[in-house]
Amino acid sequence: MKYRGLGRTGVQVSTLCLGCLGFGLWTEEAESMDMIDHAIDSGINFLDTANMYGRGRSEEIVGKALKRNGKRSHIVLATKVNSPMDDEDPNATGSSRRHIIDQCEQSLKRLQTDYIDLYQVHRPRSDTPIDETLRALDDLIRAGKVRYIGTSNFSAWQLVESLWVSKELGLNRFVCEQPPYNMLDRRIERELVPMALTYGMGLIPWAPLARGFLTGKYRRGEIFPGEGRLTEERERMIAPTRTRLHFTEQAFAVVDVVGAIAKEKECTTSQVALAWCAQQPGIISPIIGPRTMEQLEDNLGAVSVHITDVDKSRIDSGALPGRAIVPYLIADFRPQQFRW
Repeated sequence: MKYRGLGRTGVQVSTLCLGCLGFGLWTEEAESMDMIDHAIDSGINFLDTANMYGRGRSEEIVGKALKRNGKRSHIVLATKVNSPMDDEDPNATGSSRRHIIDQCEQSLKRLQTDYIDLYQVHRPRSDTPIDETLRALDDLIRAGKVRYIGTSNFSAWQLVESLWVSKELGLNRFVCEQPPYNMLDRRIERELVPMALTYGMGLIPWAPLARGFLTGKYRRGEIFPGEGRLTEERERMIAPTRTRLHFTEQAFAVVDVVGAIAKEKECTTSQVALAWCAQQPGIISPIIGPRTMEQLEDNLGAVSVHITDVDKSRIDSGALPGRAIVPYLIADFRPQQFRW
């Protein structure tokens, strides 16, 4: 396993981050804990979860696993805040001081820890000024409950605004951003990547395998496999527009190229897709989301795959830089959620 600096903090994190979204949801507790142990034993020191994952269930499992293996002090533990945690309480959501401080306390209890290494705002909000959010997060850092702060799904201009506010008010700044990024959605290369490189902000992309599509398990004209993110989204009609966009000739053509490169390198299609993402400019640590130990083993193999300039050119010919074949977020969230 290799390690990189988390933005400009000096903290070293593994080049793959273990995403814990499915723990307690798609993966049973016992296997989830075993997967956490195996990931750590394999060199991963970066775990990412959120309070909304199973309404706290994922955080509980992560907390139990770290207590059992005794490796908490070696782990860079990240979680998030913003999403609704109570269907009846209108204040149990958002980026207000009230919600952030309350949910930080709840996350600390579920994670069975005294501090959170990286506390991230899960979504930008139009109903809360950024200075309100930053002041609350700054207080948590000064209280020793949070070490660093970051964002998820923020645009470049929102991050630059936040850096300006932090400087003006003397507050701790965001050190990283967690955007969607993979071969089928490369839009962050337009503005977000240049901004991150300019201001020393780390990028920790989610969906590096395009919800499993870049593993190559989906085939033209075939029925969806029994298990998988896209199969589940199709059955539950979650983001139907985005799910449908995966199954186009253009998307399959990208998978064909990735599969050909994988065959040449004697590795799996998913390992090439992950390695490509990890080796792109500005990327610190793609977030993997394995459901099973077998998938985790496959993902871990990506650290040994080298993507050459020739490989990148072949991929660029089908997955154009800065463009999106399958745009993420656009079909999922209302536009007003992306304005202050």
